[in-house]
Amino acid sequence: MIKFGPSGTCSQFAANGFTATVQAAPWLKSLGLDCFEYSFGRGVRVGAETAEKIGAVFAENGIEMSAHAPYFINLATVDEQKAANNHEYILSSLKVLRAFGGKRCVFHPGSPLQLPRREAMDVLLRRLDALMEDVLSAGYGDLWLCPETMGKKAQLGDLAEIVEICKRYDMLIPCIDFGHLNARDTGAIKGYDDYRRIIDTVADGLGDFKTVNMHIHFSKIQYTEKGELRHLTFEDTVFGPDFEPLLRAIKDCGLQPYIACESAGTQTMDALAMKKYYLSLE
Repeated sequence: MIKFGPSGTCSQFAANGFTATVQAAPWLKSLGLDCFEYSFGRGVRVGAETAEKIGAVFAENGIEMSAHAPYFINLATVDEQKAANNHEYILSSLKVLRAFGGKRCVFHPGSPLQLPRREAMDVLLRRLDALMEDVLSAGYGDLWLCPETMGKKAQLGDLAEIVEICKRYDMLIPCIDFGHLNARDTGAIKGYDDYRRIIDTVADGLGDFKTVNMHIHFSKIQYTEKGELRHLTFEDTVFGPDFEPLLRAIKDCGLQPYIACESAGTQTMDALAMKKYYLSLE
């Protein structure tokens, strides 16, 4: 079943007097939304006991939780200590995700830094193999790790690279951030056909299951010639991309993704606008 919800809490949440994550669950239910992405942006600072309490409230309200691993993960690092740290960041994220009762953990693949791009990608894949040994040994093989398409051209994580990464293990499903793809290609997503091209590329590379169940991030994003600059709201009329043709493509392709809206401060209401539009499609 397709799900819509915000990544994190929005400005309206605070304006309504809410402060705690657990308060988001009944609020999202009252709006008619279905999911919520919890970000560990600067580190995993939620204990398992607290996470279980949060997860129980979200489960009671029928809101599925996902998690975003710390932003600074870089599987292309050549530094052995940083590589070991990456394992801890992912394992800690999965531990809390399980306590939340969620199934999906998004992570950033990495950056080439001083390495040539293909060489950096080969490093990333070797690091991924070592990481997956630890993930599976720790008993997290029933969860989904979702490598994300990235918004800056210098970052690993274009569409082809995410498909290549996700081919490697069954528990890897793609997080397709359409705002990121549009930003890194300086406005390449113009409409329905471009969304279909992206979906078809995922399907050709990864098959039906991973395509139907893909994780999606969506927002409008301002960009420069180097790619992503900052997230915007749906009020933007300059940078895009537009969500309506994406949802038509999702409907036509019979996809059932988890869609987390990442608009800047309006993510909850923008997620609701997406769901209402999707439900209006015949």
